[in-house]
Amino acid sequence: MYTQQPKKLIIINILDILRKYSDAEHRMSQKEIADILENEYFMKVDRKAIKRNLMNLIDFGYSVEYSEASRINNKGEEETIYSDWYLERDFSDAELRLIIDSLLSSKHIPAKQCKDLIEKIEGLSSKHFKSKMKHVCSLPTNVQLNHEIFFNIEILDEAIEKKVQVKFLYADFGTDKKLHPRKNSKGAESQYTVNPYQMVVANGKYYLIGNCEKYNDVSHFRIDRIKKISLTENPLKPQKKVKGLEDGLDLPKHMAEHIYMFSGKSELVTMKTSIKMAGELVDWFGDGVTFREENKEDGTVKAVVKVNIDAMRYWSLQYSPYVTILSPQSLVDTIKNDLKNASSNYEKE
Repeated sequence: MYTQQPKKLIIINILDILRKYSDAEHRMSQKEIADILENEYFMKVDRKAIKRNLMNLIDFGYSVEYSEASRINNKGEEETIYSDWYLERDFSDAELRLIIDSLLSSKHIPAKQCKDLIEKIEGLSSKHFKSKMKHVCSLPTNVQLNHEIFFNIEILDEAIEKKVQVKFLYADFGTDKKLHPRKNSKGAESQYTVNPYQMVVANGKYYLIGNCEKYNDVSHFRIDRIKKISLTENPLKPQKKVKGLEDGLDLPKHMAEHIYMFSGKSELVTMKTSIKMAGELVDWFGDGVTFREENKEDGTVKAVVKVNIDAMRYWSLQYSPYVTILSPQSLVDTIKNDLKNASSNYEKE
C-alpha cells in the first residue's frame, strides 16, 4: 500500500521525470510518463491529464519539446497526436563532458570535492548521460590538497567586488607531501597583505593576480596554496599605482606574457626555431608571437614575443632541442649557463 499524492504534485513530478529520463536522443511518450508516475511516484494519471500538464509546463516557460502528427480517429475525424516529449537542456552532453574532463584534469581540487562537483554536473542532464560517465574517473593521489580552495575563491571574489585587501598565509609543499605555511626569519608564519585584482586559470591551476602591499609590482599566488584567508577593511590599492598595471590589467596580454605565472618584468625575446614549431608557439603565446625571416630552404623561422623573462628561461629549457634564443643577450647567457650546469650534473651521475 502507498499513500496517494495530491494531484497538485502531478506537474512537479512530470517535470522531474523529464529531467531524469528525457533528452533529445531519449524522447518519451505520454504512456511512458504515465507508467513512471504510477511505478515511481505512486500516482495513477490518465494521458489527457499528462498532456494538459505538459502543455502547462510549456506555458510556464519550460523548454519542453514534442512532435505533432495527424490521424483519423474511429469517428472519421482528424485529430492531432502529441508524442516524443523531452526537456531541452541548457547544456549539451558534449559541453557537460568538457566541463567534467576539465575537473578531472585539475591538479588543485581535492578528490572528494571534485567528485561532488561532477555529481552536480551530471544532474544537469538525464540518467542516460550519467550512465556514459560511470567508467570515467580521476587518477588517485596521495598528495594532501588544500580543502580551503573554494572558500578562498569566495573570499577573493568578495574582496575584488568590495575593493578591499585580504590577508592570508601562503604555503609550500614539503618533502612530507604536505602544505606548510611560509615562515619569516624568526620562524613565525608569514602573513601576506595583498591587493587582489583578478583570478585566472593557467596550466590547470587557479591563480590570483594581485599586489603585495609592501611592494609596488605585480604578484601571482596559487589559490590552492592560500590558507587562513580573511577580508580586511583596508581599501584596495589602485592598479595605476602598481608597476606594470599603470594602464589597467589587460588580461589576454598579461596571460600571454606570463605563461608560467612568474612575476617580474616582460621583455621582447627573439628566437630561432623550426617552421614546424609555429603551432606550438601560437598555442603558448597566441597573437603575441610575430614570425619573421621564414627560410623555407632550411625550414627555420625567427619568432619574437614579449614575455616574462623568468618564464621564458623555463620555457626555453623545456624546448631547448627545438629553439635557440637569440636575444636579449642576458637571457642567452643565462640559458647557456643552465645548459652547461645541466650537462655537468649528468656527467657527475
